[in-house]
Amino acid sequence: MKQPELGIKISELRKLKGLTQEELVEQCNISVRTIQRIESGEVTPRSYTIKTILSALDYDLSQIQTEESRVTKEFKKLFLLEIDDSKEAGFLNRQLTISWISGVIYFILGFGEFTLDYYRYFQDEILGGNVVYCLTKLVTLLSLIFFFRGFVLSGKILKNYLLRIVAFILIFVGGVFYTYDILSLYVGEIDYQVVIGAYSITFGILGILLGVAVIRLQNALGTLAKVTGIFEIIAYGCMATVILGIVGYIVLTPTIILEIILLYKISEMLKAKQKEIDIE
Repeated sequence: MKQPELGIKISELRKLKGLTQEELVEQCNISVRTIQRIESGEVTPRSYTIKTILSALDYDLSQIQTEESRVTKEFKKLFLLEIDDSKEAGFLNRQLTISWISGVIYFILGFGEFTLDYYRYFQDEILGGNVVYCLTKLVTLLSLIFFFRGFVLSGKILKNYLLRIVAFILIFVGGVFYTYDILSLYVGEIDYQVVIGAYSITFGILGILLGVAVIRLQNALGTLAKVTGIFEIIAYGCMATVILGIVGYIVLTPTIILEIILLYKISEMLKAKQKEIDIE
């Protein structure tokens, strides 16, 4: 636990015990000034000092560590950043199946989303109203999250750290842009040219890195990985230039199809390995 969170926690525990700072230092054999500085977050105490203080407060250090990491652990589990290598192949395969199916949904919704954005930004019209627009954006975002979770998991399974981190960043950035799309309907929006430019450049750069990471999977997945990676580099590379953005969006159509097939192929690989294990 970092400062000043640790200091706040110690202060809370001391008060719950009904102790003043002076009474606490008598039990810890440290100065009042040290306690004051720790509680105010001015210093980071040594581990021995922390243990001594928490012992005087009848509190286990591991409880603080557990409290601090619980949200982080759940977050990592949700986005498949922390997967137990002993997880059964069936569990991993189900997650990948969810991902490639989400990819299909994302692909289909993309055409509707593109139409809505075109009318919003170029015709100054919200087709179907705000409710339809927001629902389309939310469902598309959810499908994007579950789609790219598959690449996070694939990076873990195939020992490709670059794929894991880039896919996760794409999820995060996608969440930021989709949230902006929705909120801007109600709290005002930035010049659409700035938004489109920022979107193209950000996803373009990340997409190029994704392509490089996918090409590295060719030892395990062969030509499919190489072709998918090349398409990603071309599509996202065009998007990154902004000027060739429309070309990038056109090439992105077959690229997403290849990405879906790639996740499906990895899912089938897991099934095959599981069958081999069962036979043995």
